[in-house]
Amino acid sequence: MVKIVIIGSGCAGWTAALYTARANLSPLVLTGGQPGGLLTTTSIVENFPGFPEGVDGYELMTRMQKQAERFGARASFGTVEAADFSRRPFTLTVDGEKVEAQAVIIATGASHKHLGVPGEDLLETKGVTYCATCDGALPVYRNQPLVVVGGGDSACEQALYLTRFGSVIHLMHRRDALRASKIMAERTLSNPKIKPVWDSVVTEVLDVKQDKVTGVKLKNLKTGAESVLNCAGVFIAVGHGPNTEIFKGQIEMDANGYIIPRKGTMTNVPGVFVAGDCADHVYRQAITAAGAGCAAAIDAERFLAAQNQ
Repeated sequence: MVKIVIIGSGCAGWTAALYTARANLSPLVLTGGQPGGLLTTTSIVENFPGFPEGVDGYELMTRMQKQAERFGARASFGTVEAADFSRRPFTLTVDGEKVEAQAVIIATGASHKHLGVPGEDLLETKGVTYCATCDGALPVYRNQPLVVVGGGDSACEQALYLTRFGSVIHLMHRRDALRASKIMAERTLSNPKIKPVWDSVVTEVLDVKQDKVTGVKLKNLKTGAESVLNCAGVFIAVGHGPNTEIFKGQIEMDANGYIIPRKGTMTNVPGVFVAGDCADHVYRQAITAAGAGCAAAIDAERFLAAQNQ
């Protein structure tokens, strides 16, 4: 039996761990399949306060973990397979083992969305990827034409990163202007190696028969014209979806699967709290996730105090 379990190890999870650890609650952090969360796949984080020169995403998460562990937080590299919130103590199934907790903070974050087009899934890791900083330096992409799909900050960041390796970066967006922040858009469009492809979507990733990416089929949404663009890699950055599937039927969510907090960070189940991108479809920033983690920790601490636990 533990007093509090934190599911997830991104900015929200480790901030919640820091605050609950300093409150002598000895939190157990279940890291999930991607310790540190999506931020570990980001090269340089320029907008997290306290780092005027920017900070590597992996380094930032490592620092957060060490800080929380200094005060007694414990990390377990396990994945929650099921959760029973029907009664307290709550029961979590973690890699086949049962863990009981008096309170739970859900900080499971979000995952990359897929395009859902033919060839995408079959060619994943064979030229289709969702993380430029993870895969962009591979030899298969060097001095080759590459495609980035998306129009937000993430897509721009991936495109800029890939200019170090690819011969030309085709940035494909379904609209005629980027959705990214002004500074990221300007930085991206001013780079001579990045070629925007406006008003277009990928309809198929080629070529499954060759078991590698050789190009993409495109459709112009304004003219209806179809074409093929040769490339060695497709980097997909079209947003994220919340990692909340295992909580369906127990925790109140919106139509897109984002958890809905009721009072502060508490969910519809007393004793279960939520923080970070699994509940935030508006801001989705590292700093807002960290702030939500702090709030969830304080709410959980007060809840347990009221229960004399």
